[in-house]
Amino acid sequence: MDGNGRWAKSRGLPRVEGHRRGVEAARKVVRAAPDLGISYLTLFGFSSENWQRPQSEVRDLMGLLRLYLRNEVAALHKNGARLRVIGDRSRLSDDIRALIDDAEALTAANTRLQLIIALSYGARAEIVSAARNLAEAVRERRLDPAEIDETAFNRQLLTADIPDPDLLIRTSGELRLSNFLLWQCAYTELVFTDRLWPDFDRSDLEQAIEEFHRRERRYGASSG
Repeated sequence: MDGNGRWAKSRGLPRVEGHRRGVEAARKVVRAAPDLGISYLTLFGFSSENWQRPQSEVRDLMGLLRLYLRNEVAALHKNGARLRVIGDRSRLSDDIRALIDDAEALTAANTRLQLIIALSYGARAEIVSAARNLAEAVRERRLDPAEIDETAFNRQLLTADIPDPDLLIRTSGELRLSNFLLWQCAYTELVFTDRLWPDFDRSDLEQAIEEFHRRERRYGASSG
């Protein structure tokens, strides 16, 4: 979800207003996803690198996160969505961690949509953590190095019980992954759009899905 700042700047508005509109865009996409056959939706809400932004902007983003967790979780629960958060929660404030815990507990049994929000998340850090866990298991003789394969590695990731993405959508014209789900996106179809995230809506999501269905997924094999 990229382009909030540019959306606001082009309209002479403060960046926080772009982020507010970005939250509204996220709300629209979450509501539309189940109707379009999407059962897993992951939103990159705040990266590990985003902590380097000006303190005032980080404070505004955390404030919007609090509002979302307080105001949207009941609606998510009513609509059958399960909320899960991946990332380094230790950097989040105590009250935000408590709100996340409560939201995850409330929605844990829901199955209509699995909504995963990546907060304080970085794919390289996730991969390093997985490697460290495996190394410690070997050191403690709980794991034979010969048993380490892709499946064993995958079990150490934050997304261990979540399917790899079929489709990744990047908004605002940027053409990179930006440290997002690097392991999981090995064979993900990528769709890039010039649309700024605050302007992204159901029709844009539908167009991305249509583009996905036009592609032939070979996973390294020939098309025969």
